[in-house]
Amino acid sequence: MSREAAIEQHASVEDAELVHGKRIVVVMPAYNAAQTLELTYRDIPLEWVTRVILVDDASRDETLEVAGELPLEIIKHHRNVGYGGNQKTCYTAALREGADVVVMLHPDGQYDPRLLPALVRPILRGEADMVLGSRFLDPGGARAGGMPLYKYISNRFLTTVESWVLRQRFSELHTGYRAYSREFLETVPYLRNANDFVFDTQMIAQAIHWRQRIVEVPVATKYFPEASSASLQQSIVYGIKTLVTVGRLALHRLRILRSRLFSE
Repeated sequence: MSREAAIEQHASVEDAELVHGKRIVVVMPAYNAAQTLELTYRDIPLEWVTRVILVDDASRDETLEVAGELPLEIIKHHRNVGYGGNQKTCYTAALREGADVVVMLHPDGQYDPRLLPALVRPILRGEADMVLGSRFLDPGGARAGGMPLYKYISNRFLTTVESWVLRQRFSELHTGYRAYSREFLETVPYLRNANDFVFDTQMIAQAIHWRQRIVEVPVATKYFPEASSASLQQSIVYGIKTLVTVGRLALHRLRILRSRLFSE
């Protein structure tokens, strides 16, 4: 047996031991994802996954019809509650299913489902409570995947400011590819968070406040017409709300202005 084959076999044995007895739930916050949902689902390494839950946020296309043809659990919102509101339903449903690890996977095809094991391993090994799939750990990867220049610049700027305020060092804090331990979701009061895009930033700020262990792993991304993406106006609003969120944490730490987001 070659050295490469031996390493691969050892990794497979280790992975089997890590997954054994664990409930890994993939949640897919969906909105108008009919064109990309099936391809995204087909690339999920199902040997790692106990259940897949799709939460449809009152899509206006055939997302529900496509989802109905796939072996996954469907939860339907009768009115649109927003990206953050969708995630609240996702995580609450996953915890109800007894999840040990919850992976958020966008059904728009922007993130590679085949990289799911890389996000799950640090949690199963007891090394992390939250894992972020970073598009910036591999130099040039984000732009190579088609990230628009304005998104690239704003991402770099916001991540730098946030890292400074949070007293941490991160390569990216604005990824939508994430994994959480059950203990994380039971510790962090995510139901207090906003229903819009800043929900993701609030989760990270809460993770820092409650001293949760955060690990980054490299992931690839791809931008294409069918993939969902925030508009320039939405991105500006999100950027402002992101700075407000980390500012609220800083003021809370200094006991200048208490915030409900970070209260016991």
